Amino acid sequence: MFKKITLPFIKVFLPFIASVALAQIEKAPNRAEGEYANRTIIRGVTLINSTGAPPIGPIDIVIEKNKIAQIKQVGYPGVPIDPKSRPKLNEGDKELDCTGMYLMPGFIDMHGHIGGKQQGTPAEYVFKLWLGHGITTIRDPSAGNGLDWTLDQKRRSEKNEITAPRIKAYTAFGMGSDKAITTPEEARQWVRDNAAKGADGIKFFGAEPAVFRAALEENKKIGLRSACHHAQLEVARMNVLATAKAGLTSMEHWYGLPEALFDERTLQNYPADYNYSNEQNRFEEAGKLWKQSAEPGSAKWNQVMDELLKIDFTLDPTFNIYEANRDLMMARRAEWHDDYTLPAVWRFYGPSRISHGSYWLNWGTEQEVAWKENYQIWMRFVNEYKNKGGRVTTGSDSGFIYQLYGFAYIRELELLREAGFHPLEVIRAATIKGAEALGMADQIGSVEVGKMADFVITEENPLANLKTLYGTGAIKVNDKNEVTRVGGVKYTVKDGVIYDAKKLLADVRKMVSEAKVKENFEITQPGIPQKGASKVQGAEKN
Repeated sequence: MFKKITLPFIKVFLPFIASVALAQIEKAPNRAEGEYANRTIIRGVTLINSTGAPPIGPIDIVIEKNKIAQIKQVGYPGVPIDPKSRPKLNEGDKELDCTGMYLMPGFIDMHGHIGGKQQGTPAEYVFKLWLGHGITTIRDPSAGNGLDWTLDQKRRSEKNEITAPRIKAYTAFGMGSDKAITTPEEARQWVRDNAAKGADGIKFFGAEPAVFRAALEENKKIGLRSACHHAQLEVARMNVLATAKAGLTSMEHWYGLPEALFDERTLQNYPADYNYSNEQNRFEEAGKLWKQSAEPGSAKWNQVMDELLKIDFTLDPTFNIYEANRDLMMARRAEWHDDYTLPAVWRFYGPSRISHGSYWLNWGTEQEVAWKENYQIWMRFVNEYKNKGGRVTTGSDSGFIYQLYGFAYIRELELLREAGFHPLEVIRAATIKGAEALGMADQIGSVEVGKMADFVITEENPLANLKTLYGTGAIKVNDKNEVTRVGGVKYTVKDGVIYDAKKLLADVRKMVSEAKVKENFEITQPGIPQKGASKVQGAEKN
């Protein structure tokens, strides 16, 4: 998916982004809503780390300011803990009793758009949904609200002046340029200027090969990282294997990977009436793409995988963002939409010939079956890549295609599990692998002394049921034969600041409720009249 970016842009890529423009949203309010102490002791957790180690506990963790100072096993399961074995609580310290709870490193969302004006998402809404689901770091691929805007929110988050995850800003290639980038030297100069402005990396969609290679080489030379959505308008000239060899450090989604695996063709099998600007066309045909590539396990399949492994390339699949393509009803009626999806976001999701990712013009069984088959091959490649030692990270790309911030990230964890990842491998993809891809593995991504205090703390065991990480929790029948809701993140700790995750989500529910009252809004099926229908139906007929 992509966000709104400044024009003019790259000459060869103008058709891809001709309908979008910079769309800043309301910044997060300048207030911090978490608790902080110079020294904090978290008591009695079972530690689920990202190092490949099995769970262990009970553990006490000492935080000094924003760093992990001590990790101590203080007893054994089922045995009372001897108070003398525990780190001492000094005057002025904060103590957080998490006896019987589970603690993991903070989650990293490698594809976290902060939102757009068209979706009507204030930054506070997005940030609280993320933190409420344990996401402590996000990479904003394309800095869609503008680089200056994104860097401002990044700085405020670093100072903990706002309630927000840590932010890494990857500028869309060409953003801010006052002319089209058409030569390698212009590309190199833009990359140098982008670094000087404080960007953490670059997000590409594609470009003329000489321009693309020059930008990738210069970006790598100055020590920044990169991501790419290999859009169909340019992928025939540079697929994933070509861009990885030129210096790209990570790919988003899967575009460019099937094309690198072609062995009986050189181009996607486009129908004669295909039009990329018609998104139903675009995504319908994308659902048939993996079946056009080399057979799983074939010589070509293994050759491409081995070359990417040798380069230490990162896959950020974002399985969740296309899930509506294989089951539109499930994605539309996910239970969290009722309480957590803003009216403006719901309208943006609805069928439209204009809004990106709203291509439900005539989506049915045939399209869904094709996408289900697509997923089987895609997931096999990703799982095999992980099994051979490749880096796979976790991203959500929320704000499009019925995928909501925070909730979509947890769904991504479930889909990695479906792809064949062990639950501990899922947590590893969500934490240390993302930290490695960002070049931050010495600071975040695992629970180790000296690293930043970024944690997800839960009352339920996520290894037994990842659904317990959703803000809506999971359904469970208790010993009294009562249907209950369990789970949801209990505490999110980011940079040593402790957030009550359920309070953050309560704030979001309030925002949504107030917006619905103001707009006299109810969620209904497309085409069915509802309160406020004149507004909603107008959006759906675009």
